[in-house]
Amino acid sequence: MTDKLGIAIVGCGFMGRRHMLGFNALHKAGKLEGELVALLDINAETANKLADETFTLMGARPDIYTSIDELLKDDRVEAIDIVTDPRTHHTIAIKAMEAGRHVLCEKPLALTMKTGRMMVEAAERTGMVLGTAENYRRGGANRVAKAVIDSGMLGKLHLMLEFWAGGDDKIIISKWRHMKDTGAIGLDMSIHYADIIEYYVGPIERVWGRGIIAEPTRTTADGSETITPTGEDALFASMQTKDGVDVQYTYLPSGLGKRYQQRSLHGTLGSMTVPPDRSDGDVVVHLADRELIGSELIAELKKRGAFININEVTRAVLGPDGTGGKGAAWADVDAGYLAVEIADFIDAVMQKRAPEVDGIGGLRALAVVYAILESGVAKREVSVNEVLDGRLHAYQDEIDAAMDNLKG
Repeated sequence: MTDKLGIAIVGCGFMGRRHMLGFNALHKAGKLEGELVALLDINAETANKLADETFTLMGARPDIYTSIDELLKDDRVEAIDIVTDPRTHHTIAIKAMEAGRHVLCEKPLALTMKTGRMMVEAAERTGMVLGTAENYRRGGANRVAKAVIDSGMLGKLHLMLEFWAGGDDKIIISKWRHMKDTGAIGLDMSIHYADIIEYYVGPIERVWGRGIIAEPTRTTADGSETITPTGEDALFASMQTKDGVDVQYTYLPSGLGKRYQQRSLHGTLGSMTVPPDRSDGDVVVHLADRELIGSELIAELKKRGAFININEVTRAVLGPDGTGGKGAAWADVDAGYLAVEIADFIDAVMQKRAPEVDGIGGLRALAVVYAILESGVAKREVSVNEVLDGRLHAYQDEIDAAMDNLKG
């Protein structure tokens, strides 16, 4: 292996460009321990456009491929960063790992539990590093909030609220994100929040919930086109962790008017509110006799000897508090979050360790979300374990069948 890990981005569209900007954030900060040597997309024009932008920003133009088989003949490619349609995650990842390449895969790790388990089994069989690209936890606010929880400042935790409601009837990001067999937005976004929930309060064990299509018709921003979604755009759930913490979850990007968001935790000694991800808001801790925020909260955490996971790379790309700073451009903060997860993956490969969110972590987040959807079909409380091990899969059967037909 060379001093710099040779990496290829697989998928050069919307998310592929965002990941390239994550690499560039590391490059600008002098923290890129890898080299972006190749790009793969089935559309050569899309790949060439991203290659040109990469050259402008980073001074080196990656080679272009339109076939995974051709890419894997390139010995400089030691790892791949998958940012394709989630239907293809497992086929690309397994082929790459079996060819001796490490894999960082965008969330959701896979489109179903069956294909996700195949990816994890391939990583175990080949000894390759498999990382899941979960970026929300990388932000400074979530790192501080985790430190507050671990410090015991809130006492015994009783409740976590993860709530998002409000929006409109517009297509969110792209049309395929509203279709069941390609990974609907209810699944796509809830994966983020499932990861945050388990990051904060540990493994979810029991779930009662359901998904719905709140907007039966969605339109483009200019109103020129409409689609009929087949996949859920909203999920609701009551959950309980292994340690007995109750979690109330809502994701409902629907309904004209104000958008409401709340991430809060409630314990015997106090409560905490956490700002929206990729925002410049502050973590606020409410105790019986005082409110802690900003430098006062950090001082209290240091007094308690709490560990705040804001490392050197995070400080380099997102500033000393890991938020990007007050008033920072969303695109710069987003690139910083992605930079931190990419740097962690590269270091994991170089140091022969598991990344912060490995394949199992990605599979667990997927299982929590599918537990909500499977609960809605079964009309009962379900355990995350029966989704993880494949005993419960009725909701996913249609998707697995569609992928089998696509492969055939």
